Amino acid sequence: MAPANLKKKKGTKSQKPPPQKKQKKGAFTAKPPKKHDVSDDSDSPTEEIVDHEGLFEEENEEDGLDSHSEASSDDDNPFTDDFLQGSDDEEKGSSSGSGSDSDSDSDESDIEKKSRAIDEERAREEEEAGAEMQLNIKEESDEFRLPTKEELEEEARQPPDLPNLQRRIKEIVRVLSNFNSLRQEGAIRKDYVDRLKLDLGSYYGYNEFLIGVLVEMFPVVELMELIEAFEKPRPICLRTNTLKTRRRDLADVLLNRGVNLDPLSKWSKVGLVVYDSQVPIGATPEYMAGYYMLQSASSFLPVMALAPQEKERIVDMAAAPGGKTTYIAALMKNSGMIYANEMKEPRLKSLTANLHRMGVTNTVVCNYDGKELPKVLGHNTVDRVLLDAPCSGTGVISKDESVKTSKSLEDIQKCAHLQKQLILAAIDMVDANSKSGGYIVYSTCSIMIPENEAVIDYALKKRDVKLVPCGLDFGRPGFTRFREHRFHQSLEKTRRFYPHVHNMDGFFVAKLKKMSNSRQNPKPSEEPEVAEQAPEKNDSETELDVGENSQQHPDKRRTKKANGVLKKAVPENGKKESTFTDKKRKRRKFPSREEISKARREEKSYEGKEECKQEELEVIIRMTTPPPAATKHKSKIRFTQREREQSAKQNIFRAQTQAS
Repeated sequence: MAPANLKKKKGTKSQKPPPQKKQKKGAFTAKPPKKHDVSDDSDSPTEEIVDHEGLFEEENEEDGLDSHSEASSDDDNPFTDDFLQGSDDEEKGSSSGSGSDSDSDSDESDIEKKSRAIDEERAREEEEAGAEMQLNIKEESDEFRLPTKEELEEEARQPPDLPNLQRRIKEIVRVLSNFNSLRQEGAIRKDYVDRLKLDLGSYYGYNEFLIGVLVEMFPVVELMELIEAFEKPRPICLRTNTLKTRRRDLADVLLNRGVNLDPLSKWSKVGLVVYDSQVPIGATPEYMAGYYMLQSASSFLPVMALAPQEKERIVDMAAAPGGKTTYIAALMKNSGMIYANEMKEPRLKSLTANLHRMGVTNTVVCNYDGKELPKVLGHNTVDRVLLDAPCSGTGVISKDESVKTSKSLEDIQKCAHLQKQLILAAIDMVDANSKSGGYIVYSTCSIMIPENEAVIDYALKKRDVKLVPCGLDFGRPGFTRFREHRFHQSLEKTRRFYPHVHNMDGFFVAKLKKMSNSRQNPKPSEEPEVAEQAPEKNDSETELDVGENSQQHPDKRRTKKANGVLKKAVPENGKKESTFTDKKRKRRKFPSREEISKARREEKSYEGKEECKQEELEVIIRMTTPPPAATKHKSKIRFTQREREQSAKQNIFRAQTQAS
């Protein structure tokens, strides 16, 4: 039965005309519009899928008949059946794939919609959070008020609340940086500044004087950076001793010992900065052998500004512990002569030890007061002088925190007075006619203006010197004006260094060039300033001026006296200018003629009485004593003369008693 049915089907298939195949192809070509309809009409996807399934069943039946007929007709080609079956599978796959694509497209569209909604919601939440944060910031700025007296009293009774102090300091700094828009109604800047001083003093441990000076010198934002920099230690630095080694060789050796280091900076060819070390950096064999010196980066600067040359005579007025002195010797290659002076005798041990360790052979160590050095070494005898003056140490608070509370206005004034005396002595020692020198470098580890710019301005007025560039490419220029003070415009050539800007200790460097060996007299334009400053001089300053005047030529002193008389005779603005010579003359009181004649008569009568007594004594001696015996030794002669004088006095005493 099955073969008969097959034959019937084959017969029917064979009897079909060819156009039916074309109709089948046409039916297949009509499928894409249906697929398009399915994709477009998303409301009835199930109906369309059912239609497609029915269509696929009809196609499969027709394909089965075609395959049997073709298999019977094409028995010679075995691959035709596989080819036709493969095409059928592809058609099935394409039809089923179209259905799955439609499902995936609808799912993807739903996911995209949900993700877009989530993104929009997230963006809206972020916008709301940002607006809320800005609102909170605005409310905080509006809410900040200076504490009242009651709050301050309550705060004083309790232990210090450091987080509250820190928050209030930040708020005050923010308000002062934009005072016009953030200030409290009715409050002035002085209220905020006073509150800031008290809070900084209590939080960081500064006394009232020092924090007041710092607030006056720096803006509030930079002030906070400076104070924070003082709380951190500065990096450890080494200076290579070029008398014994090179920086590259020293760095290789120390790296092998476990020292993590780098070159200091572009401005130094001998400096190394140490980050950490597995060995004590001050006790390595290289340190003991004098290959390097532990020295802060700021201590390089004065020697670099001095720029010593070979075969020169140089004075280091405050040399201990020897870092700068050994650097000068290395730059001079152990030639010339260096006078390393140190006033404090206990510090001479470290100075001499470092000189021997570093291999310095051209240095003489001396122990004098720096003010007396011109009398010892002579005036106008050296080529260059380095004066690293003793100071208050306000630039090295990170090393010595006691400076925060120990320094006062009196200490700053004492240091400034000593520094003025030392810089005048340094200028007097330098020879202005030196072929290669004639320079003075003044440096301090202080940031106080009275110890730096005021001292240089004083030297410019007292001596014939001028400021020259320091030769340093970095650093801030010095002050030419500060509050009510006005300094010489050339002070812009000085250099200041700060820890928060240059990552080194606070330092000041100035370089002076001596123009002539004669001492400069005050100019007429500067006379009023000197006259105003004269009452402020201390006793030591007047002694210093007297010593300077006494060392000058007598002719110059006469001219000064004459100038003093002229100034006294010519009044200016109805007031007489008082000079030192005029004061000295006023103090002298000459006796009258009667007193002089009386003194002369008394002197003559006294001399006459003495002569009479001497003559009477000689007569009595001659009468009472026999002629002396001849003696060989002078000591015996003297002894006999004393005996005769004593016997003569005894005889006179006896005669007077008998007469009475």
